[in-house]
Amino acid sequence: MQTIRVGLIGLGMRGSDLLRTSLLPLPQVKITAVCDVYQDRVETVLDFLKDKAPKAKGFTDYRELLASGLVDAVIVATAWESHLPIACAAMEAGIAVGSEVGSAYSLDDCYRLINTWERTKTPYMMLENCNYDRRETCLFAMIRAGVFGKIVACDGGYMHDLRAEVAGGERNRHYRQRNYIHRCAENYPTHELGPIMQMLDINRGNRMVSLVSVASDAFGLEAYMNENDKENPLLHQRIAQGDIVTTIITCARGETITLRLDTTLPRYYSRGIAVHGTKALYTEDNNTLFLGGEHEAYDFKANELWGNFNEYSKDYRNDDWREADDGLVVEGHGGMDYFMMRDFITRLIEKRPFQTDVYDAAAMMCITPLSEESIAKGGAPVAIPDFTKGEFLLRKQN
Repeated sequence: MQTIRVGLIGLGMRGSDLLRTSLLPLPQVKITAVCDVYQDRVETVLDFLKDKAPKAKGFTDYRELLASGLVDAVIVATAWESHLPIACAAMEAGIAVGSEVGSAYSLDDCYRLINTWERTKTPYMMLENCNYDRRETCLFAMIRAGVFGKIVACDGGYMHDLRAEVAGGERNRHYRQRNYIHRCAENYPTHELGPIMQMLDINRGNRMVSLVSVASDAFGLEAYMNENDKENPLLHQRIAQGDIVTTIITCARGETITLRLDTTLPRYYSRGIAVHGTKALYTEDNNTLFLGGEHEAYDFKANELWGNFNEYSKDYRNDDWREADDGLVVEGHGGMDYFMMRDFITRLIEKRPFQTDVYDAAAMMCITPLSEESIAKGGAPVAIPDFTKGEFLLRKQN
């Protein structure tokens, strides 16, 4: 069995979770290096690895790790603003990249990523774990089987109460806080947009053409700190990030995508996935599949239908989730992290194209700076580039 020597860059909560749930369990992976700008995090992780990867080396400068000769691939799980510089440096060094999700800060960032890959052809995959979740993979299969007919629109969101995380960002050394202070944008679009892009064949026969974004003002963090954290210096800081950001994207084939960012108000967690087709409707918030011809709109017995998606989708499980149902123990956001990382390593070994490649990454990440521009212009339409330069018409699903 071929072994991939992996370096993990970024040892905060996300990096540490990926190490435990998704890297160490893979027999093809050998952890040879870890890196974080904070020395104490490096020491903590090396101590954790002393029996599992005792020869792993620690670094506080990713450039030293890339130059060490110790790794074939790196997992980038650092702050948003450092994903692209690290990924590009790794590709220049011929080291494969699995990059955690995040947002770009300009279109130039996206083009730099693409230009680096096109010049080096070093393997790159965005690690969008939601593409591997049970619900989303069932929806992919059902859409391709024609259950929904023609897809007309998709909705999704990142709706997650992050008030404590953002408010405590400085003391907890978390990067979100500085983004909320300085930017107003759809700052975290990939968890919902990654799956929707697959549903709508984005970059593979279809593409996103333009967007409009609007934002509420920022009230949630101040209210939260007044009640829970009055000594926080952030209480007296102007917050740029609106509490609710709504983005509507139009696609070349005529579909629309509606995204919602909602992270600084009290709420339950949801990615708000909804698929609107000519034959069926799926909504995440009650996990319901409404089938035209079987469920009649004027005789809709909600209590009988709510939650019926799990029953309908049993025949559309992919091989990963059949393994899980047969007893394979998987961890990391219910197992999707493990399946994502296994897919990355497997495709890397087999030299196959990645499910979420550099063009898909750029398409997702560009939504942040473009939404920021649209919000600043009062919701004006903004064009979305075709990063594939027309190749989206020929590209196939990987």
